[in-house]
Amino acid sequence: MILAISFRGDLHAIAVQHAVRSRGHEFHIVECDAVSGRASVTWRSHGDEEAHGVGAATVLTSEGVTVSPEEAAVLWWRRAKADQQMTASEPAAAQEVRLVNNDCRGALAGTLAAAFQGEWISPPDATDRASDKVYQLAVARDSGIRVPRTLVSQSREDVVAFTQQVGRTIVKPVVGAPGPSLYTRWIENPESIPESSFEVCPATYQEYIEGRRHIRLNCFGDQMFAALIETDELDWRPDLNVPISRWPVPEDIARRVRTVLHRLGLRMGVVDLKLTPEGEPVWLEVNPQGQFMFLEPLTDEPLTQHFADFLLSATP
Repeated sequence: MILAISFRGDLHAIAVQHAVRSRGHEFHIVECDAVSGRASVTWRSHGDEEAHGVGAATVLTSEGVTVSPEEAAVLWWRRAKADQQMTASEPAAAQEVRLVNNDCRGALAGTLAAAFQGEWISPPDATDRASDKVYQLAVARDSGIRVPRTLVSQSREDVVAFTQQVGRTIVKPVVGAPGPSLYTRWIENPESIPESSFEVCPATYQEYIEGRRHIRLNCFGDQMFAALIETDELDWRPDLNVPISRWPVPEDIARRVRTVLHRLGLRMGVVDLKLTPEGEPVWLEVNPQGQFMFLEPLTDEPLTQHFADFLLSATP
């Protein structure tokens, strides 16, 4: 059995579920944002099979089926931290909402950590650590991949000095927030920006990497499937009406990326690279659970099937 932990209506989880089930394998989705309002999670410090006919832990699937995490061979830790979709008629106080969200999230994660004994895709602690973009940049750099010269700061003085050192500079969030995407932007004339604007919170400042060839590298275990996105835009995400094609991954790049993912403890990852005009790959970031399905119709690469292959290959 394969379990996927994600939010309600996640198209990636649903599509992969269909692909795995079409091959005759059991696959269930546990909706992390639908724990509240129904009996979704149970964990016992001591199994009580005689009284309850179940093991020490159970979770409720998106289809209302109660399953035991102990029986799963693979757990896809897809998206597991969404807030609860609460439907109470009376508006709850902020403190009550925080309690429900934290306890639902903690109970689900703790139950799975205590009961599941199979293969994590990828382990929660590694996923959380690798999501730290400062940390992953350091790991990529130490693994022999070029990374942009980077400054994380909230000091205008530091930002001004950095831009004078590296030249053209971009700015983007350190972590980001739910809601509309905050795209990468140029930062010009930082001297003209009030000091208080920098001090609100740290941001990531990086040297601009010349070139128009962006690589979206989908790493499923040892298998890699890449797309080449050709655009002059700084951030390719807002406009996909540009040339996008399959890109064969050179073995030296594959080897270095595998080294980074191994050091991060990730079984999978969606990596963004950029090629310089001379063809040198530059590491931008890895999303431990990045989006990949949007590339299927653009490249004719059956990524959903490839990912199903990957999950099934991880089962005993």
